[in-house]
Amino acid sequence: MTFEVIMKTQSDFESPIHSSTPLNPAIQAWEIFLQDQDKSPFTVKAFINDLQLLASFIPPDKAVGSITTNDLNLFLKWLENGRGVPCSPKSLSRRITSIKAFFRWLHINGRISINPAEKVVQKSVISPLPEVLTTAETELLLEIANRFRSATKPDTRYFTLLKLLLETGIKKGECLMLGLNHIDLSSPNGPFIFVRYNNPNYRYKERKISVSNEWVEAYQEYLSQFNPKDQVFPWSPRRLEYILEDLSNEAGLEKHLSFDMCRWTCAVNDYNSEMEKDLIRQKLGISKIQWREIGQKLERLSQKLS
Repeated sequence: MTFEVIMKTQSDFESPIHSSTPLNPAIQAWEIFLQDQDKSPFTVKAFINDLQLLASFIPPDKAVGSITTNDLNLFLKWLENGRGVPCSPKSLSRRITSIKAFFRWLHINGRISINPAEKVVQKSVISPLPEVLTTAETELLLEIANRFRSATKPDTRYFTLLKLLLETGIKKGECLMLGLNHIDLSSPNGPFIFVRYNNPNYRYKERKISVSNEWVEAYQEYLSQFNPKDQVFPWSPRRLEYILEDLSNEAGLEKHLSFDMCRWTCAVNDYNSEMEKDLIRQKLGISKIQWREIGQKLERLSQKLS
């Protein structure tokens, strides 16, 4: 899990932070810093919760400059074995990342002379790889979706939905929220969809994603056939899932075709096409912290499929 640290001067903090400052005030300064850097509320909350756990273990009057690597290792052992609350490998790995980011920030900004977290061993977590579609499976599904589109009684939903998911990698919730006014077919830079969120806490996930002319053609046919009024797909989540299941059954796939599978297929295809990693991250609408795990999975998926 990587984290970009930006230098700040003493005047940038509401109160001076130095090596003799107790842990809790330093954590509060770190929280303000993260908020100033426009980190998502969820990222900030995760970091602060992890550090507050550390503050509950470290004596309250212990200065940040006197915290040692041994203190941090004892804390991690306590999380694993002594706290009485299960700590999964994934949670432990994230908490180590939070500790490392916090003390690196203090060290780089001259608040402490030695970074005690530098020698703390980062424990990586190998989680199962998600299922993705092969190139042959993708082509077969699109071919079947096109058959629905050109049948005697055509149904353009199959191709319009599947092609959109495979091109954009949007999530199920984002697909359901997609409005007619979120699609721009006349942009001089080419057609795109605008993924938007009503909740201001999720505004950092908003993004524009290009779509192909092939999808635009199918989308226009879809509009003529179904004439949606507000949402692009005015059906329940379960109904859209049935559409994907129908395609999967028609193709005879043993895999369960889902929104998540389409999202990962889109991401690994972009990865294999050598799209810049940060552009993939932005396209998926995820933070730099989330990207660390997802980027590792994409690398492993790419190797598995090659």
